[in-house]
Amino acid sequence: MQTSVHWLKNVAFEAKSESGHSVVMDGASAYGGENRGPRPMELILMGLGGCASFDIVTILKKSRQDVTDVVCELKAERADAIPAVFTKIHLHFVVKGTAVKEKQVAKAVELSAEKYCSASKMLSDGGVEITHDFEIIEI
Repeated sequence: MQTSVHWLKNVAFEAKSESGHSVVMDGASAYGGENRGPRPMELILMGLGGCASFDIVTILKKSRQDVTDVVCELKAERADAIPAVFTKIHLHFVVKGTAVKEKQVAKAVELSAEKYCSASKMLSDGGVEITHDFEIIEI
């Protein structure tokens, strides 16, 4: 896997992925940014949410759960000192569907956290405390 990051101006950058997609990152106005895109650390958090959500949906579909929507809400804390790394991240999954079994959702969350989510594994191995919970909304 590879990517490239090209400086646009001030503190704005465009990242291009090997798969042909791009995203603009920009800094806060306090650092000369124009708020034209997410911050790099926000992208890391978004990537974690995407990775974990991919696992949850895939596992629940394989277990024949009638899932219609999954939302992953993430809250993170960062260190006060530089580098301001993530210290804690909490993932809250909101699973919507018909007759979705709590046991299956709990298993999907556990499997994602402990086995499948590469982003979660990488961050937790780096010292980030990652926690999870979920709720099921019956439709």
